Amino acid sequence: LLLCAVLIRGTKQSAKLNFALILVALAAIVAFVVTAAPHANPDNLSPFTPFGIRGVFSGASIVFFSYMGFDAVATSAEECKNPSRDLPIGIISSIAICMALYIAVSLALTAAVNYTQLDTPEPVAYALRLLGWPDLANLIAVGVLAGIITTLIVYLFGQSRIFFAVSRDGLLPQHLCKIHDTYHTPYLITIVGSIVIAIISGFVPLMHIVELSNTGTLAVFLINFIGIVAMRRNHPEIPRKFRCPILPIIAPIGVIVCFYLIYELSPLTHMLFIGWLVLGLIIYYGYSRSHSLLNK
Repeated sequence: LLLCAVLIRGTKQSAKLNFALILVALAAIVAFVVTAAPHANPDNLSPFTPFGIRGVFSGASIVFFSYMGFDAVATSAEECKNPSRDLPIGIISSIAICMALYIAVSLALTAAVNYTQLDTPEPVAYALRLLGWPDLANLIAVGVLAGIITTLIVYLFGQSRIFFAVSRDGLLPQHLCKIHDTYHTPYLITIVGSIVIAIISGFVPLMHIVELSNTGTLAVFLINFIGIVAMRRNHPEIPRKFRCPILPIIAPIGVIVCFYLIYELSPLTHMLFIGWLVLGLIIYYGYSRSHSLLNK
C-alpha cells in the first residue's frame, strides 16, 4: 500500500525509489558471488543436471516467474520520450544483464554448496551461513527484500497501465482508469489493484500464486504470438511502432515453449487457470466485445 502511494505520486518518484533499491539488490548479488565463488567445488556440479532435461523444464516453469517483469516494462510506452527506440533497448539489455546475473548466482551457489542441501526457503543466506558468513547472510537478506520491492513496483505500475490501455480501448468501463487531476496517474485502478494484490498475498499459499501467475503470463505470451501473426495477416494497414524479426520462425517456437511450460505446472494450476480463462471470456463477451472501439 505504501508503494501504491508512491506510484500514485508519479512515475519519476517511483523510478527514483526503484533505482535506489535496485542498487541495494545488485550490491547483494555481487557480494554473494564474490564470497561464494572461492568456495566452489567442481564435485558439487556433478551431475550438472541431476534431474535431466525434464527437470530443467520443470524448474523453468517455476523460475519463469523471475522473468515476468520484463514484459511489464512495455506498459510504460506512453510515458517514454522515444518508445520505438528506448523500449527494445531497455527490455533486451535488461534481460541480458539479469540472465547473466541469474547464471552467476546459481552457478556460485550450487558450486559452493551441494544442491541436496539447498531445499530451503532461503538458499542463498543458508549457503553463506554454511560457509561461515552469518553476518553477510543477514545483509544479503536485506538485498533480497529490496529486490522483491522493486518487483512489486514494476508489477503495480504495469497492471495499472495495462488496465488503463484496456479501458481506453473500450474493453473495460472507462471510469475505472480515471487520471488524477494533480499527479496525472491512473490512481483509482492503482488503489484497487494494490488492495486486491495485498489480500491475495496475505491469504493464498505462495506456490499457488507463483504457478497461477506463470500460467497467466505464459498464456498471454502464447496468445500474443498467435495474435501478432493474425494481426499482420488481417490488419496490415494498422500503424506499427515495433517490428518482430523473423516472425514465422519465432512465433511457432514461442507457442510451443509457452504451451510446454504451462503443461509442466500442476493439475490444480491448470484447473484454476481454466476457471480464470472462463471468467475472462464472460467479461469479454458480456461487455468488452460490444464496447470495443477497434471492433466498432
